[in-house]
Amino acid sequence: MTIKVGDRLPAGTLMEYHDVEKDGCSIGPNPVTIENLTRGKKVVLFGLPGAFTPTCSAKHAPSYVADYAKLKAKGVDTIACMSVNDAFVMGAWGRGLHADDKVRMLADGSAEYTKKLGLELDLTARGMGVRCQRFSMLVDDGVVKTLNIEAPGKYEVSGADTMLAQLG
Repeated sequence: MTIKVGDRLPAGTLMEYHDVEKDGCSIGPNPVTIENLTRGKKVVLFGLPGAFTPTCSAKHAPSYVADYAKLKAKGVDTIACMSVNDAFVMGAWGRGLHADDKVRMLADGSAEYTKKLGLELDLTARGMGVRCQRFSMLVDDGVVKTLNIEAPGKYEVSGADTMLAQLG
């Protein structure tokens, strides 16, 4: 069953790569629980099929990096990108995108959390295995307030511009 507006996010853990020790996190992959990510915060979480893929790299993730200040000005505490890749890949991709401290790059290496959300996308026929559908959501203290899920192969409703419009 696919997550929907009004639902509380299910429990789960994603991984985040750190280049330097900070905030109690060691160098390398570190676990990030959904509860800790969202508790008491307004979070924009967006998911996409894969790091370093054309639309994800040229449009989707860069839109959130570029609009970081605008989203923060609208009360967003955290912006996080989720993809079915490992933490090392997400860390390298974040460096390449200059996501720095703007967008947290979270890995769902085995698609476990993606499946809990009901947002998996089977790209096995294209040699990519199970991936995450392209989506964005606004989460307030763990509850989904807005949800934008793209049709397969599309990039029309999940970018930062849509999220900014929904924030008013």
